[in-house]
Amino acid sequence: MASPLRCLVEDDDKYQQAFHLFLERSSEHQCMRDFINNILPGILSSVGGGKSHLDVIGVGSGDGDIDLEILSKLRLKHPGVTVHNHVVEPSGYQLRRYRGSVAKKQDLDHVTFDWNKMTASEFAEDWKAKKMTKKVDFIHMIQMLYYVKDVGATVDFFHSLLDKSGKLLILLVSGESGWGKLWRTYKTELCNSELSQCVTTADVKSILDSRGVSYKNYELISQMDITECFTPGDEKGELLLDFLTEVLDFSNSASPELKEGVLKLLRQPDCSVESDGRVLFNNNLGVIVLEPLTA
Repeated sequence: MASPLRCLVEDDDKYQQAFHLFLERSSEHQCMRDFINNILPGILSSVGGGKSHLDVIGVGSGDGDIDLEILSKLRLKHPGVTVHNHVVEPSGYQLRRYRGSVAKKQDLDHVTFDWNKMTASEFAEDWKAKKMTKKVDFIHMIQMLYYVKDVGATVDFFHSLLDKSGKLLILLVSGESGWGKLWRTYKTELCNSELSQCVTTADVKSILDSRGVSYKNYELISQMDITECFTPGDEKGELLLDFLTEVLDFSNSASPELKEGVLKLLRQPDCSVESDGRVLFNNNLGVIVLEPLTA
């Protein structure tokens, strides 16, 4: 039975507020940057197979903050190549921020962009409708598989676009994170059945394993300070609760039993630890890297 609660993503303004607060309170972007600086260059080293031009797709690119760091590492690994970057992002607000960041960058002379204000599914439909045959050298899907209708079909489509030396990188919350515990316990109550929403790396790996698709997996350690969530009426706490549950106005729209259960679970040791009076939620991430499918 579908959850009667409204998904936070339905209100883009509220979602953006919650997302930016989440970034302030978590080490998510720092652990991503550690991955980008220390591990990603090795992954990118074989991308393209020596070609002088590389095609990249960023799916769910947001404001481009992480995307531009990835592009920088790609260009360092492949100096002199030209890059065309397809940006796929449904939020007009985020696309405007991304384009603004590009305009201020001084090191993008050899990079061109096309801007696609659409979801991953819309992009796939558009690509197929145009009967595109172009192959892509690097595709990254960062924190976006929560917002598709069919995780397996989405991964399959983008995987099929890889050129012979291409790589597909998927980043999601880890199945061993606090999110994993929250969603395993309250998926029916919290998750919108029209979207994948409550998906972790464990779900993606299960799909790939069932199809015999090989991959590499990396775990990234991250925490999120959720202390204010346990102070009734705290404005930031309520916003963080909305983000944690992906429910719009969770405290006022959830039943008292559901709210009590979620708050109790969030303090359990397999979701959070307490340190110096702060409650730190396990926000660990996972990265899955796929090679091209062999014929």
